[in-house]
Amino acid sequence: MEKSLNIEIIILNYNGWQDTIECLESILRNDYHNYQVIVVDNNSPNNSLEYIQAWAEGKQENLLPDPSHPLYHLSHPSIKKPIPYIYYTREEAEKGGDKDLEKAITKKLQDERNNKKKNELISTSMYPLIFIQTGANLGFAGGNNVGIKYALKNNDLQDILLINNDTVVEKDTISELISARNKLGENAIYGGRIYYYSEPSKIWYDGGHLHKFTGRAVHINGGRKNICITQPIQVNFITFCYVLIPANIVKKVGLLDESYFMYVEDLDYSYRVEENNYKLYHVPSSQLWHKIGASNGSEISEFSAYWYYKNSIKFILNRFSNAEKIIPIFFIILKFPFLLLKWSFSNTRILKSMIKGYIDGVNK
Repeated sequence: MEKSLNIEIIILNYNGWQDTIECLESILRNDYHNYQVIVVDNNSPNNSLEYIQAWAEGKQENLLPDPSHPLYHLSHPSIKKPIPYIYYTREEAEKGGDKDLEKAITKKLQDERNNKKKNELISTSMYPLIFIQTGANLGFAGGNNVGIKYALKNNDLQDILLINNDTVVEKDTISELISARNKLGENAIYGGRIYYYSEPSKIWYDGGHLHKFTGRAVHINGGRKNICITQPIQVNFITFCYVLIPANIVKKVGLLDESYFMYVEDLDYSYRVEENNYKLYHVPSSQLWHKIGASNGSEISEFSAYWYYKNSIKFILNRFSNAEKIIPIFFIILKFPFLLLKWSFSNTRILKSMIKGYIDGVNK
């Protein structure tokens, strides 16, 4: 029998309550039970957290996806409501919350599970949902760090799982990841195979590698279909769209670097993990589907262009030695005329965002 690890699943939300509810509906029916879900809201202007709370209370339906969508079954029919939850401010969460209240609700949940009716669809989590309001838009790194700080106050914690709110999982997605983690150990971080939500058989990420010549991470098998590899492989980049990090690594490597705000923070963390002599494993049998670009409205926008290019150059300047910087910076200079040619005719606003990103990455 495999060891049951206590994990905290952190989902960051910003204006994406419909996606988050769909994500929760899929996660809360997974076949691994020793987990708690933490939803961190980055002060969404559209009152996202109120909608998510209403969903947990049974007052708001899961509106996604359309019944004709091939992934509809991953989040439907709806799990029984209400689902108990506790609301914390950022300050309360970072202090560890109210453990006595959490224990009382956990006991009640376990009693209800023991008395559940046959074929009743209930949450598989052994613990109440945790909702945290940060009170400000802290970015991807900052928002997740609030959840991580809360999770680290759990004395039983063994692993932290970060997962994007615009994803859905299979029943065995998490258990497959935990199975690999049990075999390969706590001195590594783990990711899984990610498909396009809009084209469910098409791979978006199947492991990744940082190429020091370019300073960029490349997704393995991106855009391909029908890949049969299921055994874990060692990589040197894991996207933080979906990543399992043992608590001992977080305590040694530290939190996400909040100066990145959004994009490249996962590349930076992957680099730091290797620097501290830990490994990174990709687990293809752990599969999920991602709505690429949902957090910013498209796969490339002015917002994403600025932060991606700013943080890409910043990563090279911060992490590479002087000798290592030469070739990737040369590649950036070489690539720039092609970017100018491409975006000058199609979208000058994106071009301006890229240029500003490069300049700010060098200067800050």
